[in-house]
Order: sequence, then structure tokens, then C-alpha cells
Amino acid sequence: MTSSTPPITISSAARRRAIVAGSVGNFIEWYEFGIYGFLATILAAQFFSDGEQTGIESLIATYASFAIAFFFRPVGAALFGRIGDRIGRKPTLILVLVLMSGATALIGILPTYASIGVAAPILLTLVRILQGLSAGGEFGGAVSVMTEFAPPGKRGLYGAWQSFTVALGLLGGAGTVALLSAVLSEADLAAWGWRIAFLLAIPLGAVALFLRLKLEETPEFQQITASGADGSDTAKAAAQPVVRAGAAATAKAILLGIGRLMGWSAAGYTFLVVMPSYLQSSLNASFQEALISTVLANAGFAATILPAGWLSDKIGRRWVMLTGTGLIVILALPLLNVLQNPDLGVGIHGLAVFVAGAVVGMIAGPGPAMLAEMFPTSVRYTGLGLSYSISNAVFSGSAGLIITSLIASTGDLDVPAYYVMATCVVSAIAIGTLRGNAHRTELRK
Repeated sequence: MTSSTPPITISSAARRRAIVAGSVGNFIEWYEFGIYGFLATILAAQFFSDGEQTGIESLIATYASFAIAFFFRPVGAALFGRIGDRIGRKPTLILVLVLMSGATALIGILPTYASIGVAAPILLTLVRILQGLSAGGEFGGAVSVMTEFAPPGKRGLYGAWQSFTVALGLLGGAGTVALLSAVLSEADLAAWGWRIAFLLAIPLGAVALFLRLKLEETPEFQQITASGADGSDTAKAAAQPVVRAGAAATAKAILLGIGRLMGWSAAGYTFLVVMPSYLQSSLNASFQEALISTVLANAGFAATILPAGWLSDKIGRRWVMLTGTGLIVILALPLLNVLQNPDLGVGIHGLAVFVAGAVVGMIAGPGPAMLAEMFPTSVRYTGLGLSYSISNAVFSGSAGLIITSLIASTGDLDVPAYYVMATCVVSAIAIGTLRGNAHRTELRK
């Protein structure tokens, strides 16, 4: 027998704090991933070049380090997810934030290859691994907080704020790098100016920590812990979340979640982060032109996320996300061909990257709520984190490495389009299995 507990009253102020505190760490996470991608060509020269490799070889090495860090995200998701499902969302998110911000700032003080030789790329990779571990614990906790605080009928909109801060973080990273490149010479930016972008994680982290310290524990988690405070079965279940949900059922849900997210992961990272280096290395665009394209792509991404999340609360997650994946499959190659045509002009190029970002936002808006609805409270942090981090590790973290390597070996400049089209086809099949009324039901206990 389990004891019943009355519903917990949630104030509007508590719901607002949940959105802000849940979003702020995510902003820092994607700010860091953004600046790493936007500064990839500079980091390649600083950490992975001894003067003998070609630019494309050192860039591949840079993306390899990037991919390795992404593959530690699932480890972090499992570790911090289990902690978050046992002791609560709030303390776990605070720990994750401190580690994530510290690792980002540490990159800004690392010595380069010219200073310490081969130890430089090793140190950078180790710091990226720490960053990946901590970032792996961010998504599951942030989305759990947002969706568990959401009022009835608004989970899609509340969860969409997580994706929206991905766009804000990437835009913040692009804006920071663009500002640095505008006020510094190319030589100064390459020599020391790039460090400023990473060191900004210190003040950003301080603000985020202040906000998370004011966060309340989610009502869903309070209920399962309160109902088992007398030593009931619920308390034991909360202490052993995977056992309660069933290991096989949880694993199945995680695999399905990965399938539903892979198109979002691949298209999002290809269009929003990898594109600057692709434009520079493959299409001979300038650093400034590549950054402007990235800003426009992320602006398009940001423009559709919240409307898509809101719409998914009205008509369901399935149709909104299927529309997004379908549009990517149809438009990816034509949009890339527009970028490859120098005769079409800056305006048409800008519109193409804006549209590319916008269709990704149609998947990213409903995505967090869709995942939250797949898992019960006792494994939600873990399930969300593992689905998202594994999908990102395989299809985002490897995107730069896969695309750059295939272009180098085949000479085919359409590789980015083929990559996102293939992943979105698989995602569309997985999304098609969604229940049409899942958005109308309560979160699973």
C-alpha cells in the first residue's frame, strides 16, 4: 500500500523561476558548444597544429576532440540523472552548473601547442570530457523542472524554453565571437582574443548559480518523496528509480527517444554550428560571412521554437514534429545548393540559412515535452538525459567530424544535406509512433 498526498499548490512566481532557472544553465551549455564550433578553425591552429598538418587535417582533429567530449555526455546523463531522480532536481542542477561553467572557463586559460607541444590537445580534450560529463546532466534536469512545473495544457510551451535557450546560447556565442572579431585584428583574435569568449563563463555561471539557488524542488518530485516519507513502497521506489519503472521498459523508451531526436540533433548541429567551418573550408567564405550566416540560421531557429511548442499543446506533438522533419528532408539539398551558388547574392543566402534554422525549430519546440511524457517521475531525469545525450553524442557531436571527413575524402559538397536528410527520415518514422493525445494527459507518476 502507498500513502496518498494532496496536490501541491504552485504559485505563478514558482513557475516563472522554474523557466528561468531551468533555462540559464542550458544557455551556458550551448554558448560554450557554440563558441567552440565558431572558433574551430582558430582552435585547430592553436591546439592541433604543429605547423606540418594541413588546415583540414587540424580541423578534423579539432572536431574529433569535440566528438569525444560529446560521447561522455551519456555518462554524465546516467550519473547525474540517477542523482537527480534520487535526491532531487534542484541540488543536482546546481552541481552540474558549477562543473559545466568551470570547465568552460578553464579552456580559456589552457596553454597552446606552441607552448607545451602535444600536451596541449590532450589537456583540451580532457577539459572537454569534463565539460561533456557535466553538460550531460543538464538537459534531463532542466526539462524535468520546466515540464513538472508546467500548468495543464502548457507542457509544450514550457519545455520549448529549453530549446529556445539553445538558440539564445548559440546566438550569444556567435555574437561574442563576432564582436571579438570586429574589435580585434585577426592576429590578436587568433593569439589571445579567443580566450575571452571562454572566460565569460565565469560571470555567466555566477548569475546562473544565483538563480538556481532560488529554485524550488519540483512538485512531482516532492509528491513521490512525501508520499513515501513513512517508509512506504513509494519511498523505496524513489530510491531505486530504474527498478520501479522497469529496466527493460526504460531502455526501450530511451531507444525510441533517441530515434525521435536524431534528426533534430543532426540537422540542428549541422545547420547551426558546423555551418561556419563548412562555409570557410569548403565554400571559401570569410570568417565574418560565416558568422553572419550562423546568426541568421539561429535567428530562424529561435523564431519557430516557442510557436511550435505552443502549437503542439493544441494539436499534439506528432504533427508539428513530423512537419519539421518532413520539411528538412525536402528542403535540405535545395537550401544547401543555394548557399553553394555565389551568383544568388547575400540576401538569398541569408534567407536560405534562416529557413534552415526555422524548420529545425519546429522539431525542437515540442521535443522536450514529448520526451518528458515518455518517462515516469522516478526515472524522468535519467530517461530524458540519456535519450538526449546519446542522440547528441552520435548525431551532433560527430556531425562536424563526419561531414568534414566525408567532404575531404569524396569532394562532394552536398554531404551536409545528405546527412541531415537520412537522419530525419529515421526520426519521422519514430515520431509517427507517438500517441496523438499524449499532450492532453498528465505526466506519468
